[in-house]
Amino acid sequence: MRKNLVILAAALAAAAALTACGGQAEETTAAETAAETTAEESAEAEETSAEEETEAAKADGELETVTVGASPAPHAEILEAAKEAMAEKGYDLEIVEYVDYVQPNLALDSGDLTANYFQHITYLEDFNAERGTHLASAGSIHYEPFGIYAGKTASLEELADGAQIAVPNDATNEARALLLLEAQGLITLKEDAGLAATKNDIVDNPKNLDIVEIEAAQIPRSLGSVDVAVINGNYAIDAGLDVADALAVEASDSEAAVKYANVVAVQEGHENDPAIQTLVEVLKSDEIREFMETTYGGAVVPLD
Repeated sequence: MRKNLVILAAALAAAAALTACGGQAEETTAAETAAETTAEESAEAEETSAEEETEAAKADGELETVTVGASPAPHAEILEAAKEAMAEKGYDLEIVEYVDYVQPNLALDSGDLTANYFQHITYLEDFNAERGTHLASAGSIHYEPFGIYAGKTASLEELADGAQIAVPNDATNEARALLLLEAQGLITLKEDAGLAATKNDIVDNPKNLDIVEIEAAQIPRSLGSVDVAVINGNYAIDAGLDVADALAVEASDSEAAVKYANVVAVQEGHENDPAIQTLVEVLKSDEIREFMETTYGGAVVPLD
């Protein structure tokens, strides 16, 4: 009998122990759940607080700075026209002007700029390949048709044997200039030269034209010393040249309209940043489209 009582007591003690362990486990699980819930609520609260602070900052006039590198014309002028709309969306658009094609990309790659707006997509791709940079297009904004402008000779028909024609000396823009000269029947390029063409790819030159390679930004200043010159749209605008006075202009439906679309460039991975998407949205707005069309008279063609 005593033995049975001992066994019964042991069984009761074991059951009590199991019950105690079960209760402790349930309490621990509840505590962990409560901690997780608190953490989630805290994270949500912080996120909401950050959003509220951002909205409050905008309401108080504290704008987020977006620094964009640009050539003086037309890009910096277009950005100036976009400043008010950007401010209304919470951004202070700071414009840094450059007069060459290299420094604004190096500044963007190093993080000194949020974005830049001065170049076409083909130049950007070639720059990445040559310099090892990691820049990308966040959106195509406009197209600037190349033009042939009179220097010492008033028309293409009057070009004499051996006449000098200035073209940009960088790879993509030289090819573009040569393609425009070919379209006017002045030269013939190798069939497969395309966008990689240089003057070495000229296979027929009936007037023995002297193709003079000059840094793109310097060509307008050299216009008086050559017979005619092929000039980038932005440099023509900056020099006060009117596209209506050009001897020939790229067709609006040409391959160039696609290959030479001017873009907002950013560091790779930042294409979808809110500030960048807002900038692209503003630059493609009806208001800025109208500004381009009325200000530049066909020298700047907005893209959809």
